[in-house]
Amino acid sequence: MILSRPSEPYQNQRYQFVTGRLASPAISAVVDELSIQHGFVHHIQILPITVAALITPKWLRRHLEILHDQIDAVFLPGYCKIAPDDPLTLSLQDRGIDIILGPNDCRQLPLWFGQSATPPDLTRQTIEIIAEINHAPRMPVQRCVDIATGLIADGADRIDIGCDPQQRCTRIADYVSAVRQLGVAVSIDSFDPAEVIDAVGAGADLVLSVNGTNCSSAIDYGCEVVAIPDTPRDLDSLDRTIAFLTGNNIPLRIDPILEPIGSGLTDSIVRYHDVRRRYPDAAMMMGIGNLTELTDVDSAGVNFLLLGLCAELDVQSVLTTQVINWARTSVRECEVARRLVHYSVQNGVPPKRLCDSLIMLRDDRLTPMPSEMLDNLSDNLKDNNYRIFAQDETLRIISAGMDLADTDPFRLFETLLQQPQSDNVDASHAFYLGFELAKAMTALQLGKQYNQDQSLDWGMLTVPEDLHRIARTSRHRSPDKDP
Repeated sequence: MILSRPSEPYQNQRYQFVTGRLASPAISAVVDELSIQHGFVHHIQILPITVAALITPKWLRRHLEILHDQIDAVFLPGYCKIAPDDPLTLSLQDRGIDIILGPNDCRQLPLWFGQSATPPDLTRQTIEIIAEINHAPRMPVQRCVDIATGLIADGADRIDIGCDPQQRCTRIADYVSAVRQLGVAVSIDSFDPAEVIDAVGAGADLVLSVNGTNCSSAIDYGCEVVAIPDTPRDLDSLDRTIAFLTGNNIPLRIDPILEPIGSGLTDSIVRYHDVRRRYPDAAMMMGIGNLTELTDVDSAGVNFLLLGLCAELDVQSVLTTQVINWARTSVRECEVARRLVHYSVQNGVPPKRLCDSLIMLRDDRLTPMPSEMLDNLSDNLKDNNYRIFAQDETLRIISAGMDLADTDPFRLFETLLQQPQSDNVDASHAFYLGFELAKAMTALQLGKQYNQDQSLDWGMLTVPEDLHRIARTSRHRSPDKDP
């Protein structure tokens, strides 16, 4: 059986770790410490290959040796993508030995033992995401449909058709019906009764919004409405609107209006709490765009905090927009956040170490390589491939007979060109080194983990990269031969 992590309890388990020659000192140091912490027995097989990342299942079948007759599981490097039906997998399974695919970097092994084998259940949530398409009538119907399709894919449960307050749209029914054909619920954001009635007739089943100025028109809508105060701080007017709607059996949800920083943010949060106290069983909504769109800050953290408030106050829906560039992924952020806050509130635990999808600017943790390991690597490299490291505020390039370090990537590259090995630096090498050094410098500046040939971790926005260096190496050197 192939496992993603070892099963608890670890104590007295017997693990075999498989690695190559270059990584063997590092993995030995990491595993020695882990075995003391968790009480397992371990063996390390150093295969006749320099770079463990080049190990393939086919090559491994010929070189793997089980070092003890009571091995419970074999740890393979994460790059070795062995299949469940591979002959080696089946052979080990017959002997009662599991395969555990470890991390790509052995320094990440503590995570494999530091987290429960059973991940938290983040499948549940209770907050509806309403994604608004602002000024929809200003765009062609098909453009509106295309935007709605993307929002649904990002996690929106309902699409809100935002109308133009300056001009009535006589074709609003076309927009609503076209989006409804995507199989999603639709709301209409308009104070114009004629516009709303056309939209409801085409399938919209929620109206944003009604207050003392237009609540009488809601009698003709025949659907749920969002009740808001006449002005954000006037809860008495909100009470009157709610009384009118309930008296006429009009279904509603309440939005006390979130205000931006500088206009009464704290007071508005208090109003949400006050309204929940006044109406303990009422459905509520929070329009969060007033904060995400009107604050010069990346939206992920703001969205998370607001959905945390919604979870604690039992606000069952949020209205979000993603117009301004720093909020362009708000729907996806809310989709992740609503699951995290639900788990946190239901289990009474802080939302920490549950999911790292919203940790985008900086990384969850850094795993710098000890200097003695880098020195050992520098002393033992036999090939001319460049290994790039970024840690301790320094960039470092190591190759056979060469170990360069600098804080400036331009100076570092200039020094590299002065080395005897620079004869190998053709245009493609120069581009590759420039690409990697740019990532490494970004990692240093932001406090991110840099791993050569891997994309920087941007949480849910991460775009995986091809393993450029490994792919190039493997074309010129077969792991069937001793590198």
